[in-house]
Order: sequence, then C-alpha cells, then structure tokens
Amino acid sequence: MDFELPDHVRQVADTVRRFVREELLPLERMVIRREAERGLTDTPILPPEVSAALDEKARALGLWGIDVPAVYGGQDLGALVKCVVTEELKYSIVPFVLRPDSPNLHYLQQCASGPQIERYLLPYAAGSKRSCLALTEAGAGSDAGAITMRAVRRGDQWVLNGSKVFISNARSSDFIITMAVAEAEGGERLGISAFLVDADTPGLTIPSSYPTIGDYHPYEVHYDNVTVGNDQVLGELGKAFGPLQRRLGIRRAEIGARCVGLAQRCLDMMIEQAKLRHTFGAPLADRQAVQWWIADTWQDIEAVRTLTYRLATRIERGDDIKREASMVKVMATEMISRVVDRAIQLFGGMGVSKELPLEYMYRMVRVYRIVEGPSEIHRSIIARDLLGRGSRQH
Repeated sequence: MDFELPDHVRQVADTVRRFVREELLPLERMVIRREAERGLTDTPILPPEVSAALDEKARALGLWGIDVPAVYGGQDLGALVKCVVTEELKYSIVPFVLRPDSPNLHYLQQCASGPQIERYLLPYAAGSKRSCLALTEAGAGSDAGAITMRAVRRGDQWVLNGSKVFISNARSSDFIITMAVAEAEGGERLGISAFLVDADTPGLTIPSSYPTIGDYHPYEVHYDNVTVGNDQVLGELGKAFGPLQRRLGIRRAEIGARCVGLAQRCLDMMIEQAKLRHTFGAPLADRQAVQWWIADTWQDIEAVRTLTYRLATRIERGDDIKREASMVKVMATEMISRVVDRAIQLFGGMGVSKELPLEYMYRMVRVYRIVEGPSEIHRSIIARDLLGRGSRQH
C-alpha cells in the first residue's frame, strides 16, 4: 500500500490550505464572538452573506462538487479527495462546509430513481438545494430499530405522523430525508423506509431547537398528517437500513477528517508556543512533559489520518465499511478530545480564554463522541463483527 497522496490530491489540498489561510482564519474572531453572543438562539454562526461569499469564492477555486459524479455535473474526484479537503477546511473553527454535503449525496445517488433524480438529486448535487436526515426520535437514538414514527399508505400517497429530535440543519434544509415505519392500508408493517419530504409540505413544522454545547444546534421536527406521494419513497420500502448504514459510514469518515484537521491546528499551535514561551529561564520545549504531549499528539494524528484515508479508499471501492467506519469514529473523536485538552494545558490560562480558538474547539468536539453514534455503540459494532466474522476479515 502506498501511503503517499497522489500529486493531484496534494494540489487540491494546497488550494484548500490557501483558501483556509486567506478566507477562513481571518473570520475566527467573528465566529468566537457570534457563538458567545447568540445565547439560546439559533442565530447562524456565520452570517448568511458571509456564507454566500465563501460559497462563491470556493466555487471560483474549483472547490465544488468534489465527489459528485461527472454525470451529475461534478468533478468525480472521490471520497479520498473529499476527506483531504475536509481535513484542510477543519484546520479552522469556521463552520464552512463545501456543498453538497457528502453523506446525503451518496444516499441519493444510491437510492434516487425516476423523477427523484431531477427533483432532488440534481439540485442537491449542484448545491442549489440543501437537505438533512431525520432519523433520531426521543426513544430511538442509537437504537434506530426502535423508531415509532409511522408512514401509512393511503392509495398512492403516504401519511406521516410523529416527531424527530436532534435533527441537524432542519431549518435550513429544502427537503428532509425522513425515516419512518411504513404500513400498508390494512395495517401490515412493511418496515423502516425513507421518504423525501419537502420543507414546505403542509403539516411539517420545526417547533423548537436544542441549544447545546459548542456550535451544535439541532432541532425538533414534527409531522402532523404530512402527506407525500408514492414517488417520494426513497429506495425500496422496508429496506432503508442498508443504504442508511452506508450513508452513516460516509459521515463517520468525514468526522475522522474533521478531527484530524482540528488536531493538526492544535499541534501547530503547541509547537509554536513551546518554542516561544519561557518559564524558569528555559523554553517550554525543553520540558519533558511538553515534549511528550507533542510526541503523543503527532502519533495520534498520524494514526487516525492513515485510518481515515484508508476508509475513504474503501468507500471508493464500494467495500463493506461498517467495522472500519466505527473504528475511525471512535479513534478520531477520542483522539481530538485528548489533543485539545493537551493544547489547553500547554497554553494555561490563555488556553481557556476566548483569545484563542482552543476553548471553542474543546466544546465543539465533545459533541463528536455522541453524534452519529456514541463511542460505546461503535465499540459494540466492532466487537460483534469480530466475534461473528473473525479478525482476518479486511
């Protein structure tokens, strides 16, 4: 296995690095201030006009539709390039995401058919529409099989009733990929299915949100006799779990890349501070404790980066990524928590101040060990897979 990135991937990474340096890093003071000032509201961390300007600059640089297939108007550069780009973008705390967001792109590619391609997939791939996934319920978080939301068939339509909680980006989405238990008109349970629900569909409301730690601000979504056509069933009835698992695996690869980018920022800050800061007549770089923090951090980053890139190549090949995605999710999210904590300790009082991005990172990354499946669930997935298939399955 060649662990060196191809030249074309390095060139893309260099372009993103310049974009981050010139466009994102100067916005960090504003991001820290706006996050602190918004309180319990869902005021966007980035003003809409700033987000729009960043979109245009990214598009002009060719940073658009990176993993969108050429047939849908994209660059078709694949999951590895998208991971590398995500890593570079998350060198900054600015919450800028290149469109389209990969997990739902891959889900739509896998399952959309007929009119759904024109109505949902193509505008989503072009970045003109946004979407979110409504999966979690009050009694069905990690246990997705416990979903109680119903979609009952009425002729050639489906009537959805129930509520979803902790749904990211719900208020900014043009359509919501909604998971529900489908039932035939006679009451026969058909299994968990996916439905494409437009944001302006009557009966669909977003009554409340959940202010949480850091910049994460999800929503409650309520469905009161929301009616959609049979042509808005995404994929096969009762068989949503297969495509859903792959969609979640792609998000976990992205989270791995995010964690590597943030950790690299911490490491660079730690090295610079260790050289500049003197205590008791010597630089921090001479202190063994500091040296070990830096050495451990570099090793942590290299390990997770390698595993994340390997996961991305397996996504491109169409491999079964369940175990691999869980491993990356656990290792990356626990790694970044350790790294930010070391960086704060090295900087001392300044580390917990809003003069630096570290305290923002510290709160932001705590969410990563819960969203998209908590570490405990992923360890169970890995263990069950090993016990069922053995450690030699690669």
